[in-house]
Amino acid sequence: MNCHDATSLIAALADGEADRAQRRAIEAHLAGCRACAARHAAVLALRAELRAELPRHAAPAALRSRVLASVREHDAGTRPRRWRPAERSQWMLGGALAGCAATLLAWSVATAVIEWRTHDDVALEAVGLHVHASQGDRTIQVASSDQHTVKPWLSARLDYSPPVVDLQQEGFPLQGGRIDHLDHRPVATLVYGYRKHTIDVFVRPESAGLLPMPLRTVRGFHVAHARGGGMEWLAVSDVSAPVLASFVQRLATEAAAP
Repeated sequence: MNCHDATSLIAALADGEADRAQRRAIEAHLAGCRACAARHAAVLALRAELRAELPRHAAPAALRSRVLASVREHDAGTRPRRWRPAERSQWMLGGALAGCAATLLAWSVATAVIEWRTHDDVALEAVGLHVHASQGDRTIQVASSDQHTVKPWLSARLDYSPPVVDLQQEGFPLQGGRIDHLDHRPVATLVYGYRKHTIDVFVRPESAGLLPMPLRTVRGFHVAHARGGGMEWLAVSDVSAPVLASFVQRLATEAAAP
């Protein structure tokens, strides 16, 4: 079982809905995968938090009495009905469809929660790398404004070849690059300038099955995401959110251009 397969079963395991074979497979995977184990723990923590904090209201006694009286009145005036085979089949089909719809709804909610927590963790980690690099004077490992110098340096140290886009004419000069570890794997980080600001752009192969990350702000830094050229582009900076979002989308678009 890989991480993609495990993601679809994490919520089912947390809710006790996985069958025996699925439970054994996902538990074996979680024992050896820190990332998926963290996602499973996050789902359990979120469920516990919701149960602890969401208010619960007991129905008033008067309402209970009225409901019971209405049920008794309905039962007294209703004769037992004999269902014809065709009607029974339609009733069972309707129930099955309703059950499927409820299952799909629950699955969608659980998937959305996992996606949200995953994106939130990655955004927080990206901001931490940006701050650490700035404070530790480790912003750049290969200093060059030439994309043909930065790209080979990064490609020689990674298991993929990240596109390096030059947007100097648009006010975003390339300053260099470095290698970081984001979401438990090495990732290329391109460093751009914008006026007096520094923009870190984390470039990694596109992950199948994950939804696009919305624009967000973490610890005063904006985090913008785009996809293009088979890569995910995650930009972090303290420049304005619209400028950062437009910039990272332009990078992705240029990388996807033939």
